[in-house]
Amino acid sequence: MSNEFSGANKKERVYADVSEFVKNYLSELYQRQVTDISDTVWCPEWWRHPEAAVRLDALWQAWEHYRMQGGPGISVWFLDHADPHMTKLFDPRGPFKYCSVRNGHKEMLKSLPLENPDANLWTAPENGLWDKDHPHGA
Repeated sequence: MSNEFSGANKKERVYADVSEFVKNYLSELYQRQVTDISDTVWCPEWWRHPEAAVRLDALWQAWEHYRMQGGPGISVWFLDHADPHMTKLFDPRGPFKYCSVRNGHKEMLKSLPLENPDANLWTAPENGLWDKDHPHGA
């Protein structure tokens, strides 16, 4: 690859937003079989999935940062950012579980079920670490 991002251009973002990054870079970079019979899933409307949107936005911002580092920057981006996030997104049990390229987006996953805890359970940890013997600071 050429070193087209040197000097003044290196400081400016290459992509205007995450959508442009996914369309013009990531989708070309990660070429995968994403049919109904593969173990790799993808949703053409990825932005409708909060987890995917946040992960892909983080990937874009990290890529913009690491491309400016030069040297092993992009390798760090792959190993520490892109590969772990894309593994989660491509996983058939992940946010695109019910979606497919052929049938499109399916709004079937819901937020995790929650119940409100008693506010008196929580205290500020003194050292910032969770203490397994006193999980609630007691």
